[in-house]
Amino acid sequence: MNDPTTAVADHQIAAKHRVMWASGDYPKLAAEIVSPLGPILVDAAGIGPDDRVLDVAAGTGNAAIPAALTGARVVASDLCPELLEHGGGLAAERGVTLEWREGDAHALPFGDAEFDVVMSCIGVMFAPFHQRAADEMVRVCKPGGRIALLSWTPEGQIGELFATMKPYVAAPPPGAQPPPLWGDEDHVRALLGDRVVDVVAERRTLTVDRFSDGAAFRDYFSSMYGPTIAAYRNIEDDPDRVAELDAALACLGDRFLQGGSAMEWEYLLLTARRA
Repeated sequence: MNDPTTAVADHQIAAKHRVMWASGDYPKLAAEIVSPLGPILVDAAGIGPDDRVLDVAAGTGNAAIPAALTGARVVASDLCPELLEHGGGLAAERGVTLEWREGDAHALPFGDAEFDVVMSCIGVMFAPFHQRAADEMVRVCKPGGRIALLSWTPEGQIGELFATMKPYVAAPPPGAQPPPLWGDEDHVRALLGDRVVDVVAERRTLTVDRFSDGAAFRDYFSSMYGPTIAAYRNIEDDPDRVAELDAALACLGDRFLQGGSAMEWEYLLLTARRA
């Protein structure tokens, strides 16, 4: 029997995440910074015209649209309708058709074994209950199908961003795990368990050369990126805490620039086949 208390809690968590990702301007951030990652994941997954593909937590289609450009039949699923709507416009501009479906990564609105490829590009990592999300990805993947994941690592720039923001954000729901754990190979292997074989994992970096200094990095993320905006909103009534976070984020940006003109943001690229 379903627990109505759990259902209400899940609904509340999903609602908060929708608001967070609709704040700022994630579509612009995706276009300006992380757009190279989608094609990398599509290539690693070996997606082609014969594949039915699900992109979990697809956002604006950073991976879903390149997958559709191969001729694959693609469904892009995300919790945030604003991101899906923007992605639909981008797909139309590029002349490709795919299905856009609102859905929670913890309870995907699809049947068992529907897809040849189930992928997520810096998306499912933000679902707070990691095991539930991983179970859903495995469930909807066909036996012999591929699972492909690209996630920021704990040690990389965005992993460090979340560690820096942690003292300033609202307490997570019980049982939630931090997003950058999806960038830890051992963690992802444990989530998928013996339900997958042929696991291949590699750490790579994305070169980001748009920030002149740490303050520019901070200002960009505090205006564009939902999780950073949420951190500031949580402390907006405490000027001293706001000043602390300002300084910490600028310091983080400077540290990753290391006096140069570009940052290297580390991510984990992992592919596997469902047993």
